[in-house]
Amino acid sequence: MAAWLDAVDWSRPWLAPYAERGQRVAARIANGASVAQSLNAEAAFGEPPSLPAGKLVFVAQDELPEGEAYEAYIGRTAGVPTRDNLHDFFNGLVWWAEPALKRRLHELQAGQIAQAGGVAATRGPVRDALTVFDENGALLNAPAPLLDALRRREWRRLGVELRPLWRETRLQLFGHALMEKLVAPRKAITAHVYVVPQDGDLAAGLSAPALALKPFLPLPVLGVPGWWPGNQQPGFYDDTQVFRPAREQLSSAGRIIAM
Repeated sequence: MAAWLDAVDWSRPWLAPYAERGQRVAARIANGASVAQSLNAEAAFGEPPSLPAGKLVFVAQDELPEGEAYEAYIGRTAGVPTRDNLHDFFNGLVWWAEPALKRRLHELQAGQIAQAGGVAATRGPVRDALTVFDENGALLNAPAPLLDALRRREWRRLGVELRPLWRETRLQLFGHALMEKLVAPRKAITAHVYVVPQDGDLAAGLSAPALALKPFLPLPVLGVPGWWPGNQQPGFYDDTQVFRPAREQLSSAGRIIAM
């Protein structure tokens, strides 16, 4: 069972917020425990995350009744169906690290499902955004010049000219699918970045109307200074297949604006 964990390199800078707990959980899996059992054992190191239904517990995937939505089951039982794979392993680590944010995303997902009378044929803009956030999101708190460069897709400015400002920046991966992809790093792997509010209370500020606008900024993760040695090489940020320029469109006044 532990073979799929062998490829995880806990020295990667993007895994730093998860490395201590991740290595403990991985060690239990290596000794024959399931992912769910190994995540539940973390209760010895802290208070388990909670939902209105009770303290969160990770359960085997086959506990999810046929036909019941994943989010509805979690809301009803406080149990998270969990498979023995990297995807659900990282999902569990994020639940432990960011319980308030995970809980808020879950509540919004469950609310959208209830509003639609069940799981609809299409997710809709809010559920789409929630899924993107949960699977591929990253949280960013950065100085204004860096945020401006990111919004404008000014990649050389972001990674070269403003490189010293990254020391004042906090970027944390949140999406468990994103972390899974980065087990085998590729230059094109891109996070959907959500800018953390100044007061830092991200979970409280999330709302369905705001998420419907998909307020994410693309950031190729290996372009983050200090995260990948290759980004110190000349021309790294000139690869327009990865570091794509901003799209331009005409505003209502006829001016060209960057998107």
